[in-house]
Amino acid sequence: MKLKPLSIALFACTLSTSAVFAGGLDRSGQSIQAFLQPGNYAEAGISILDPDVKGTSTVKNDFGDYTGDKISDMADDYYFINTAIKVQATDKISLGLIYDQPYGADAIYSVNGPVSTFSQAGEGTSVEVETQNLTALIGFQPNENWNFYAGPVWQTVEADIKLRGAAYKSLSGYNIKVEQEEAYGWLAGFAYQIPEIALKAAVTYRSEIKHNAQAHETSKIAVPGLIDLREIDGIVNATTPQSVNIDLQSGVSENTLVFANLRWVHWDQFTVSPQLLNSLGKIPGQSSQDLISYDKDQWSANLGLGHKFSEKWSASTTVGWDSGAGNPVTTLGPTEGYWSLGLGAQYSPAANYFIQAGVKHLWLGDAHAQTGGNIVAEFEDNNAWAYGMKIGYRF
Repeated sequence: MKLKPLSIALFACTLSTSAVFAGGLDRSGQSIQAFLQPGNYAEAGISILDPDVKGTSTVKNDFGDYTGDKISDMADDYYFINTAIKVQATDKISLGLIYDQPYGADAIYSVNGPVSTFSQAGEGTSVEVETQNLTALIGFQPNENWNFYAGPVWQTVEADIKLRGAAYKSLSGYNIKVEQEEAYGWLAGFAYQIPEIALKAAVTYRSEIKHNAQAHETSKIAVPGLIDLREIDGIVNATTPQSVNIDLQSGVSENTLVFANLRWVHWDQFTVSPQLLNSLGKIPGQSSQDLISYDKDQWSANLGLGHKFSEKWSASTTVGWDSGAGNPVTTLGPTEGYWSLGLGAQYSPAANYFIQAGVKHLWLGDAHAQTGGNIVAEFEDNNAWAYGMKIGYRF
């Protein structure tokens, strides 16, 4: 049951929308499968997410009754790209470079009257978090079965967040802009394969990366006796989490593969607590407030089946699950995990390159959104569509 290289490539290139709405801020899934392709290889892909996230406010009014504000779709569409190149320098040494955008958030609450749960004075709560990763890899293959690899990771992070509305009490009107900042980490892993039967297993560990970014915070109020300022420039500390990816595949017939990806991300105790925001939480009647926090690790799994129909056409289907990173959740990303179903197709005009497209539907987990330890909204029965496209080339 010896499979041709392009058929084997189904595992790495089945669907480029594998982790577009995962727990915490996770987006790309941080795959290194392009580096494990045989020979010299390059790829470029784009993933797009179209979420629909709605909810109902549980904030109480002055009479102690729930306002019941209906929260319309607050999750913005977004896209991210990934590229990779791998060169087999010698029979035993391979080199690679992978670019992706591993973490992020993009949301804006609609304006609902002069003051609502998440809007005030014509502005809605909004969040935009962007990261970039550039991973350099060197691999050592002592024989055709084993591959040991490691390398440094360069990462940037930036953010622009605005809090508005009754959910945040006196914190409404708070802004923070985090300037782009770079930091470094590393990864290491190993892979085992039996090419004749398309068997492959890989385990990859990525380190946490500590950021100390310049930030500008502003607020409409000062903190009596604590900070006689409504703005402050300072340092925000944030650590993107360590993670482990396990990738598995095996041929089950001459033209059919089964594959799986398992992922763990250490979001437990992840907290971002800027200086001014933390001080505003000390106002009487106002609970302490972290900007972003998660209290559980994220686990996810994607299982799939790929089949080659001809020399030019292949297709695949995947089923996915993500645990989320705890519930209650932050108001800046009010979902807890998902179930998903995906379909992908691959067209290979020639033996050395292919074009691939995929679509995935995600059933997003219900969540309670909180600020300052108080539940302020419930989000239920939400979903998302994800789309992806990728081009791969062997040289």
